[in-house]
Amino acid sequence: VGAGQKKSKVKFGYSAESDKGPYPIPWKVKIEGGKNATGDRHAIIVHRDECKLYELYNLRHKDGRWRAGSGAIWDLNSNKLRPKGWTSADAAGLPILPGLARFSEVRRGVIDHALRFTVSETRAKFIYPARHYASDSNNNNLPPMGLRLRLQKSFRIKSFPKQARVVLKALKRYGMIVADNGSDWYIGGAPNAHWNNDALHKLGDVTGSHFVVVDTSDLRP
Repeated sequence: VGAGQKKSKVKFGYSAESDKGPYPIPWKVKIEGGKNATGDRHAIIVHRDECKLYELYNLRHKDGRWRAGSGAIWDLNSNKLRPKGWTSADAAGLPILPGLARFSEVRRGVIDHALRFTVSETRAKFIYPARHYASDSNNNNLPPMGLRLRLQKSFRIKSFPKQARVVLKALKRYGMIVADNGSDWYIGGAPNAHWNNDALHKLGDVTGSHFVVVDTSDLRP
C-alpha cells in the first residue's frame, strides 16, 4: 500500500502483546487461505512510503470493525526485535514476510535468506532470534521456537526440478527457522501463479535426517 491507504484501528485478542496501530488495511486485503478460511488467516501489508511491514494473525472484519488475534508492526530500516516474551503474527514473535520463499527470488535463481517453517509440536522455549513460545511441553525432543536447521552440504540436489533446487540451495546456505506450530516441515511461500507445484512437491523427498541443527547459542539481539 501507499500513502493514500486509510488506516484502521484493530481489536486484538492478544492485545497486551500486539502493536496498537492503526493498520493500513485495504478493504480487499488478501487473507491467507481466502476470505472464508478457518486457518491462521494471516495478512501481510507492506507500506511503501513508510517502509514498514504490518502483519496480522486471524484477521476478520466483524460488526463493522477489524479484529485480529495479534498484530505486529516492523520498521524495515531496523533489525529491532519484539520485546522478549511477545508474540507477533507468528507464534515465535518473528516477522513472516522475510522468511517466505517468493517466486521473484526463484526466478532470478537465488533466495538469499533463511526460510520460515512450521512443526506440529514445539517445546515451551524460544531461542534467538525468536521472542515467544506457544507450548506447555518441556519435552527436550521437541524443537524450541527459533531453532535453525540447515540442509547438509553433502545432500545432492542435481536431480531436483529447477524451482526446488533454488529452495534447496537456500536451505544449504541459510537454513530455515521454526516460526510457528503447524504442519510438520511446512515451508511458507508467497502465492504466485508461476509456481510449479509438481516441482515444489519434490521437496517432500527431503527428510529430517538430511538436516543438521545450527548452534546459535552465541548470537544475541
